[in-house]
Amino acid sequence: MPVSRFRFEGPEKKRRLDVCVAEGVADLSRSAAQHLVKVGAVIVDGAVETRPSHPVLPGAEIQVDIPDPEDETELVASHQAFAVVFEDEQLLVVDKPVGLSVHPGPGHVSDTLANGLLVDYPEIREVGHSERPGIVHRIDRDTSGLLVVARTAGAYELLTEMIRERGVRRVYTALVRGGPETEQGVIDAPLGRDPGNRQRQAIVEDGREARTRFRVLERLSRTTLLELELDTGRTHQIRVHLSSIGNPVVGDMVYGRSAKGLGGLARQFLHASLLSFTHPITGEALELASPLPDDLQLCLGAARRE
Repeated sequence: MPVSRFRFEGPEKKRRLDVCVAEGVADLSRSAAQHLVKVGAVIVDGAVETRPSHPVLPGAEIQVDIPDPEDETELVASHQAFAVVFEDEQLLVVDKPVGLSVHPGPGHVSDTLANGLLVDYPEIREVGHSERPGIVHRIDRDTSGLLVVARTAGAYELLTEMIRERGVRRVYTALVRGGPETEQGVIDAPLGRDPGNRQRQAIVEDGREARTRFRVLERLSRTTLLELELDTGRTHQIRVHLSSIGNPVVGDMVYGRSAKGLGGLARQFLHASLLSFTHPITGEALELASPLPDDLQLCLGAARRE
C-alpha cells in the first residue's frame, strides 16, 4: 500500500485535516480525502485521526495510507457524465465536466473519464497505456473543458507526437485575482516539484521548460478574465505561472490560498475552452470550442457586480 508523508507548513494557524490531505496528496479529491480520514487511513503526529474537521496545526506530520488501485490491467467500464463534441473512427474530442478525473488514481479507481469512455468506445482499451487508454493529454479533476482522445493506435501515436511538438493549440479561460500589468504577454519559467512540498509544483531553476501565453479579455474591479495558451503542458502549469506573477486563479486553494470563489464557486476558475489542430489521419482542420459552464458563468457574473 503506497504511503504519502508530508508536513503541514501553514501559513494559516490551523486547517481542517481533510483539506490538508487533499492538498498534500496529488490528484486526491476532497471527498476522497474525507473518506480516507474516516476509515482510519490518516495519521497525524503518530496518532490515527478519523475526524475530517480535525484542526491541524503548522508543523504537524501527516501520513496517508493510500489503497492500491484495483486491478490495473483490467480497467472497469462504468457510466460517467461527459459530452462528446466531435468523433470519427480515429479520435474523439470530449468536454469534461468539473469533478471528473481523467484517469484512475488515489481515491478514484472506477469513476473516471477513462472508465466512462470504455462504455461506448471499448476499442480504446487496446490504445496507449492500460490505465489511461486513448488519453494523450489530461486536465486536472477540478478543471473543466476539452481534451482529445485517440480511438486507434495510429491516431494515438500521431496525436502524442503532435502534443509533444506543439501541434495542438490548447486555449484556456481563467478568472484571476487582480490582473497582469500588460494586455498580453508570456510567462516563461521552468517548473518542477516544490522542494518544500513534493505534492506541489513550483518555479525551480533546474525545472522543465514551461511557457504560458496570456491575453486580457476583460478587466473587472478586483479580477481579470484571461485567455491562456499553452506552449508546453506541465502539471499545474497555468496555476503556478499565474500565481508567480501575483494573479492566482480565483478559487485555487493550492497555489492561490484563495478564499471561496465568487458566486459560491467551489473550485478553481479554469476552463479548457478551445482545441485547434489538424486531424492526424484525414488532414482536416479542426477547431472545437466549449462555453463556460454554469458555475463559472455565475462566478463571472458576481465578479462583474463587485
